[in-house]
Amino acid sequence: MRLWIVPAVALGLTAAACNSSEQAPAAATTPVAEAKLAGVDLTQPVSVLGNEPFWGLAIADGKVAYSDPEVPTGGPNGTIGAPEMLGNVAIWRSTLSDQSPLVITLTGTDCSDGMSDRTYPLAAKVELGERVLNGCAASTAAIAAAGESGRVE
Repeated sequence: MRLWIVPAVALGLTAAACNSSEQAPAAATTPVAEAKLAGVDLTQPVSVLGNEPFWGLAIADGKVAYSDPEVPTGGPNGTIGAPEMLGNVAIWRSTLSDQSPLVITLTGTDCSDGMSDRTYPLAAKVELGERVLNGCAASTAAIAAAGESGRVE
């Protein structure tokens, strides 16, 4: 009788292992909707800015708009999807209204714009056509609420 129990237990364990592996792919394919980087909710409006030269990007509601003092009537704009999240980095890719390709890379690390006494939670690299711009970023609300110095939270 003991000889019959061992194969039956082994068969039961094999069946259980097969059933658990069948469910594993379903769990692995569940998308992760997390879009936070260094405490910044990237599903909310985000402002990206830099200087030398001065420039800015506004990301909100699936849209992106570039601005700088040389374009007083508004710079190129376009639509933008959700960022690709790669660990401590978020990347957006788009094409603006003037057909220039746009790649925005935000990294979750403290950033100083070099002109003010503010510290932002995100460092930014913006590739706009052939131009590469470096700057900082934070939620638009946090920048509006921040003082002229200190940490933008």
